[in-house]
Amino acid sequence: MSTAKARTAHAKAILGPELHSQLANTNVLLVGAGGIGCELLKNIVLTGFGRITLLDLDTIDLSNLNRQFLFKKKDVKQSKALVAAQTAAHFNPNVRITPIHDNIKEPQYDVQWYQQFDIVLNALDNLDARRHVNKMCMAAQIPLVESGTAGYLGQVQPLLKDTTECFDCIPKPTPKTFPVCTIRSTPSQPIHCIVWSKSYLMGQLFGEDEDATGELDDAEKHGENAQEIDTLRKEVQAFKTVRTALRSSNHNEDAAKLVFQKVFNSDIKNLLSMADMWKSRSPPIPLGYDSILNGNFQCKQTNGAAPTGPLNAIASGSGDASSSSSRATTNGHTNGVAAGPALKDQRTLSLKDNLELFISSTNRLATRLRNGEEVITFDKDDDDTLDFVTASSNLRSYAYGIDGKTRWEVKEMAGNIIPAIATTNAIISGLIVLQALQMLKKAYTKLRNVHIQLKPSVPLSAIRLSAPNPECGICRDTYAPLLCDPSRTLLGDVVKGVLGDDEREVSVYEDKRVLSDPDWEDNFERTLESINVTRGKFLTIVDEEGEWSTISLAVGTLPPNHDADEAYILPSPLPRPTKKHKPAPPPLETPQKKGTKRPLPVELEDGVIDLAPTPKKPKFHSAASGKRKFEDGPSPSKRRRLEEDGLVLMDGPNEVLDEGVGAAGPNGVPMEAEVIVIDDD
Repeated sequence: MSTAKARTAHAKAILGPELHSQLANTNVLLVGAGGIGCELLKNIVLTGFGRITLLDLDTIDLSNLNRQFLFKKKDVKQSKALVAAQTAAHFNPNVRITPIHDNIKEPQYDVQWYQQFDIVLNALDNLDARRHVNKMCMAAQIPLVESGTAGYLGQVQPLLKDTTECFDCIPKPTPKTFPVCTIRSTPSQPIHCIVWSKSYLMGQLFGEDEDATGELDDAEKHGENAQEIDTLRKEVQAFKTVRTALRSSNHNEDAAKLVFQKVFNSDIKNLLSMADMWKSRSPPIPLGYDSILNGNFQCKQTNGAAPTGPLNAIASGSGDASSSSSRATTNGHTNGVAAGPALKDQRTLSLKDNLELFISSTNRLATRLRNGEEVITFDKDDDDTLDFVTASSNLRSYAYGIDGKTRWEVKEMAGNIIPAIATTNAIISGLIVLQALQMLKKAYTKLRNVHIQLKPSVPLSAIRLSAPNPECGICRDTYAPLLCDPSRTLLGDVVKGVLGDDEREVSVYEDKRVLSDPDWEDNFERTLESINVTRGKFLTIVDEEGEWSTISLAVGTLPPNHDADEAYILPSPLPRPTKKHKPAPPPLETPQKKGTKRPLPVELEDGVIDLAPTPKKPKFHSAASGKRKFEDGPSPSKRRRLEEDGLVLMDGPNEVLDEGVGAAGPNGVPMEAEVIVIDDD
């Protein structure tokens, strides 16, 4: 047997000749070349998928090599997509792999682009990108296999519009957030300091947000301390001078020192001026720049706080800064012994170490700004930003008497890293291929949501697919293409053209931006480009009455052979929204239980009080069947009590009392029964 035939013999025998031949012409989009992506690329190449497009934005990091086996140490800092494609191409020369080093959310990857693929396989590690790919696949009506792992756990979910629920049919838990004042003024845990450094300080110094007043306004509306909010507003305004220094190449003063003095000295002193804030908690300690570098920094008593340890002490977790003196370290050593392993990321940093790291990372980031980089955001794989967040969060932790963290721990917490396990990735990637094959065979009844569980008896859980959620705002929309030149297309022309003779009232959105509503149509005379509705975005037309589904127009480019005079091409046929599912009406209120008390007597005009007759209560009585039923007669228990008292209850005036019936006398001789006739009339 030839090498080419031997290569595909097993796959052909397992899949069958028909499906196996179909794979050679199948066009697959694989999004992500990380832990799952590398395993999955290897699997689909060996299975025989003929045309594969691999897209990933990331570059290879040293920490990837323990589980992403398509990469080697020499590949570090190179594109994951390019290296993975080069490595996997040798596994099967009959497969054509097209690598793309880019962000899947870029506008050129629009609905038209997705429609060239037969199936999409997701191997992503963040929620935002997953939701984006899900929406694009729903709009393009392309099958999608979603996946993810978390340690030993994992899941595979096949998704198909109008057949299964989509990724957004079930709301996802939102990431944990912290109150603004806790992060900005009163941290008590290491994660508070890390979030402050990553999300707030990085943005203020190197990002777009220069004032951040909107977040403070929201915090004040939610009832957070008004005086504290006012102090934080003053801090925000003072950042403008610091931002200018970081971006100015002519600034003579050390920019890192200017940042330090503002953040770790002046701002802390401003907070200490609010004495009421520190009545029930330990106050922070202003740090000294020169004294820390010179080795003679001593934490002075501040606002009643006990004196703390010497220069090189690291913060303790007790919340009391004074206890840090028992853990004195010098240059990463504790009590004269090396603080940890040789790996620099796992070495404990002293106060001086953190300050030196803060200075070097701040200057590196400032150099990047001066070289033309407009905005710098945190990236766990960016050494400059990771060093800055590590140093600044540890300095803040020291000031507040909180445990410091190693560089590796900060990377894990700031990057929301969940340990990845190679075997979990391998299992999940195999399950993705199995579900993809069922999709291609259109065997939709055999599709399953598969979960890896921590249950030895049932390690794999396969669940039948659920129907789409009628309330889903993604897969229940009516999608249609809008091919146009945004610079010449007016919003009003599109909306009126799509609605046609339909005169119902609608609002128009782009994502969460309101572009028009029934009472405000000012944007109807503006071009799509002028309101930032361009390629890759969705123009949504929402029924104001909520009776019809939303129309989502996927904005794309005009075809090459279009008429030059045409600014846009409406979808043909025009989209017809479906009747929206209406939830069942809420149950009627339970009628109030009528009381059994008699109503108050009513006094008539002649002074006579009209008393309503007391209604007879239904009684329980034993029937022949042994069950109790309602009757007007006395209950068995009442009859028994009367007989014990020497009375016999007759059913009527004509009933004859049997001889000997009656109560027993003192000697056991029956006494003569006394008969009392009560006339109800």
